[in-house]
Amino acid sequence: MGLKDLIVMSTPVPTLRDRIVLITGAASGIGRATAIASARNGARLVLTDLHADPLDAVVREINDAGGTVVYHQAGDISDYDWVRSFANQVDAEVGVADVVMNIAGVSAWGTVENLEHRHWRTMVDVNLMGPIHVIECFVPQMIRRGKGGHLVNVSSAAGLLALPWHAAYSASKFGLRGVSEVLRFDLRRHGIGVSLVCPGGVDTPLVDSVEIAGINRDDPRIKSQIARFHKVAVTPETAAAAILKGIRKNHFLVYTSFDIRFGYWWARKFALPYEILMRVANDQFDHLARVSARSLERKAAAQNGTDVSST
Repeated sequence: MGLKDLIVMSTPVPTLRDRIVLITGAASGIGRATAIASARNGARLVLTDLHADPLDAVVREINDAGGTVVYHQAGDISDYDWVRSFANQVDAEVGVADVVMNIAGVSAWGTVENLEHRHWRTMVDVNLMGPIHVIECFVPQMIRRGKGGHLVNVSSAAGLLALPWHAAYSASKFGLRGVSEVLRFDLRRHGIGVSLVCPGGVDTPLVDSVEIAGINRDDPRIKSQIARFHKVAVTPETAAAAILKGIRKNHFLVYTSFDIRFGYWWARKFALPYEILMRVANDQFDHLARVSARSLERKAAAQNGTDVSST
């Protein structure tokens, strides 16, 4: 490899037109928005999601709008045997993917004393092992074909920053960040680009369905915080546009909003202020957790017909 090759890499996939693009988590949120945007850019889509009916609805929507879905199948990416079978069918019926996008994911938050083993297990199985299964089953063919390609892994702001209550979620997202950083260099010699997408707040159904261990989501103060999140969150379409731009420009780190770009820069340049800020945020979340705990106690007491004094 010459000096120029060490410094500059030609964009592997400058356009999605007529490219085979695999997208996981395509039935909702960022995955759905990215599938629709990719179709508008002329991609030939291979789509999957855990939920069959919403996936079928997205496929109909794309086809009705003149897009092209060449293959779709519902399944669980945390199940390696299913992913292997799915990949074999895609290889046989469609061919080798030009772009592989790992967008599917789940979330659960909570402090370590409230998180259960199932929370840790699910985060790692879906958010980390799921993408690894897809990489195992789709990227080697891309390498053997020898015509380059692009891999997109959706991590999170929680894969860059130590956000309160995110230990289990961050375990999976930091892990995916590490995989992506290594593959960024491993796959370069094969002409395959890698993008690590780090969304901040994105207004998707996941926001309202995320499980927060030990927290009463019916508490007005919790609802208020969730409402504030909705106000600052970007749309899935904004996130999708950032992803497609990241592919076109062959960017490694892809941000969907300025706040995360700035926060990561701040964390690297100003370590002590970053630590202090995280401690303050943690204290605020801890206060919210204690308020919510008292709310849960009062709710339980009311259901049992007993009195609990406010503290």
